[in-house]
Amino acid sequence: MTTLPRPTEVVIIGGGQAGLSAAYYLRERGLRNFMILDRGPLPGGAWQHRRRALRLDLTHRVNDLPGLNTLGLSFRTAPGDRPAREIVSEYYGRYERDYDLPVRRPVEVTAVAPGPGERLLVHTRNAVTGQATESYLARAVVNASGTWERPYRPAIPGAETFAGRQYSTPQIGELERFAGRRVIVVGGGTSAQEFILGLEPLASRVSWATRSPVHFIPAADLSAELGRAAVADQDRAARAGLVLPSIVSGTGVPLTPERAAARERGILVERPMFREITPTGVIWDDGEAQEADDIIWATGFRAEIEHLAGTGILEPGGGIRVENGVAARDPRIFLAGYGPQASTIGAAMSGRATARSVLALLERPAKT
Repeated sequence: MTTLPRPTEVVIIGGGQAGLSAAYYLRERGLRNFMILDRGPLPGGAWQHRRRALRLDLTHRVNDLPGLNTLGLSFRTAPGDRPAREIVSEYYGRYERDYDLPVRRPVEVTAVAPGPGERLLVHTRNAVTGQATESYLARAVVNASGTWERPYRPAIPGAETFAGRQYSTPQIGELERFAGRRVIVVGGGTSAQEFILGLEPLASRVSWATRSPVHFIPAADLSAELGRAAVADQDRAARAGLVLPSIVSGTGVPLTPERAAARERGILVERPMFREITPTGVIWDDGEAQEADDIIWATGFRAEIEHLAGTGILEPGGGIRVENGVAARDPRIFLAGYGPQASTIGAAMSGRATARSVLALLERPAKT
């Protein structure tokens, strides 16, 4: 028996910060007929998968969702002695319930394709079992799928010969697995540095490799101007349909007291990227051979957009050409948390702008 697609006005793909922000503003402006499809088993977006040792006061800043303070909650005043993933999941779950946001999980969107009339057909499956589940017919799709399931790993000669273990960020889990092991961490961002600091008391040796020198700046110098410049770089890439640059590459890394002390100890000191991986380790750029048991690739992420390929909006450059949060090739598809909206710097206005654009589309007469 074939089940007919379920009609709805809007499908939001992803229940993280960008998706919930857009949903909040759609609900605030009176829209009731929409659905949030979230792959995770729990509220909290990618945060539910982060390691337990991460605390809100020692990791990336988590911005408050719009209207969160109305519920008496704020990440700025959240307890610093609990795992960040627990707090984010708890606060997001409360947010979904109190604002009556229609979230279905664990549901993974496998494909979005043109449907009858001017609607889009959204295919899904159970994210745990892999079995096909309900499909949807929507007038608009808001893609807020994030990046967590698409870590980027640069191609290095010899990587396939390495006899040790290689991990991307989503595979790390708890760091105790690295106790007594020789670890090389690759990547110049804050995640790589968090791994290094966490590994210091556990691993027998920790080395840090980066593709370019890390630009440390005093925390007080992380100005709004730097943030706006980095967001502008993201915007230019999104408008051109290119792979998006990282925010850290444009802002630099704040030199917190903890990081400064680690640099003084010699633990948080980067080396130029190794040129080759061998079965037993790596060959550094200066020719030195170093043995290693594990390599951690904290080398960033790419946007999860493969499920949109059937709509024809993906560009040869590897991205989506986006203008003001709308796919240039299909105005029914909105990209929340993409390009200039992808960081906490640009996230504050993302949900409101996305909701405004979606509602403007819905006001036009629909063809059947």
